[in-house]
Amino acid sequence: MINRFVSPFLKPRLNAIARYDRDAEALQARTLATLLRKAAHTQFGRDFGFDAIERHIRDLAGGARQADLENWHARYRQQVPVLPYNDLKPYIDRMRQGEPDVLWPGLIRRFSKSSGTTSDKSKFIPVSKEALHGCHYKGGIDMFALYLRNYPDSKILSGKNLAMGGSLHPSSRPKITEGDVSAIIMKNLPFWAQIKRAPSLKIALMDEWESKMAAMAEAVMPAHITQIAGVPSWTMVLLQRILELSGKSCIAEVWPDLEVFFHGGVSFTPYREQFIDLLGFPNFHFVETYNASEGFFSIQDRPLKATEEQDMLLMLDYGIFYEFVPVEDVAEDGLSLKADARCLHIGQVETGRQYALLITTNAGLWRYMIGDTVVFTSLHPARIQVSGRTKHFINAFGEEVIVDNADHALQHACKETGAEISEYTAGPVFLDDRASACHQWLVEFKRAPQDLSLFTRCLDRQLQAINSDYEAKRHRDILLKQPLVTAVPEGTFHAWLKHNGKLGGQHKVPRLANHRDYLDAILAEMAANEKTNPPA
Repeated sequence: MINRFVSPFLKPRLNAIARYDRDAEALQARTLATLLRKAAHTQFGRDFGFDAIERHIRDLAGGARQADLENWHARYRQQVPVLPYNDLKPYIDRMRQGEPDVLWPGLIRRFSKSSGTTSDKSKFIPVSKEALHGCHYKGGIDMFALYLRNYPDSKILSGKNLAMGGSLHPSSRPKITEGDVSAIIMKNLPFWAQIKRAPSLKIALMDEWESKMAAMAEAVMPAHITQIAGVPSWTMVLLQRILELSGKSCIAEVWPDLEVFFHGGVSFTPYREQFIDLLGFPNFHFVETYNASEGFFSIQDRPLKATEEQDMLLMLDYGIFYEFVPVEDVAEDGLSLKADARCLHIGQVETGRQYALLITTNAGLWRYMIGDTVVFTSLHPARIQVSGRTKHFINAFGEEVIVDNADHALQHACKETGAEISEYTAGPVFLDDRASACHQWLVEFKRAPQDLSLFTRCLDRQLQAINSDYEAKRHRDILLKQPLVTAVPEGTFHAWLKHNGKLGGQHKVPRLANHRDYLDAILAEMAANEKTNPPA
């Protein structure tokens, strides 16, 4: 009955999404024209001549011929440089001080605090009213609309959504809110959405992560939960805590009407089998989303089996203009582009190629390099997979191993050996007088393989099978030797994140790095712990 009442309100939106198939370029053309027009009189708009660009493309806002679109995009590329966070930071600092009309019209009162690819400990991403309502909330509504279209007999609206959010942080500036984007979204939800989520805001926005987990578990256990939304790693921790407290063997015994997990933030590949075991439902729905501090970008729009290619529909009318840079045109620092880099719009991309993502948004991020890489699985409509990070890869020896390679190779090794993984990170072992070049993997097992050497060989073989560059470097052990897999004690990554003040929220274990900073820090902390608390 609830679904029948809601469906008429969702139908116009579903019809609009259906037009993505044939109107992708025109939608993106109008999006950029609107963004430039709205921001023309900001400080940034004056600095980079938005008025001139907007006049040049004014007639294109209602739809563009291919030739016009090419010329228009070229003009935008020529006048506005690609901007990593450090280049935008002076503008953002002024906005945080309360100055209006800097990157986006008006006064911005909300900033998403995010760790990431920057020299600063934290990034502060502006969250405008337009971004909050026209991007983040719109994405949430579309997520439900697409799900109910795919599963018309769903009962998710009869219960509550368990939302795994972050926290807000004190700001020295009056009327300025800073914190995890999930907390900002949660804090400002309309009343009708607040009554359908759990736990209470007081618990959901707690800052101390371990206390928050305990309070959340106690609060949501008796609730009627029909859906969960969150980052897989922290959701897993919460669900395990609930099973400990309840004494139940699986989540199906706690919430029998639970039917879907909307997940994002990290690759779900290493977690899928663990969630299936933990949840205990014969048929359960997993729906992937791609949302970040900078915006809500894509949603899994069709039911997919575990054996099918997992991809998401790129959302084209959220006030975000997308550009795509072939990864070979990204500079070695992962933060900038080579001088002759190609920046492509939605009509110029190909399937199966790795692209670094640039975004222009309705919160004042202009040609911003977000640091993620994507692959298009289809063009009509445009569907993508998130394949990794521009900085989270190993290419110390020309092997070009990305996170997507690592996730799938580990999944294969687990399947072959009966192992389960909680967390991992990997980096290079550089060639010197004492050691041969290879990759070192620190792996925290939920269920360890009986034979770690077999696990290592399976991992190695699968990486060679899916990455020809890695295979070439491994040929006859001439350059790269077999990987070194080190099993670390349970709780190692949790302790390392806690030690570095990065528990919960947007913080994640860095999967791959082209250096040894993470590896050496974790190994050093493990050695210090063993020295302080030697095994009995």
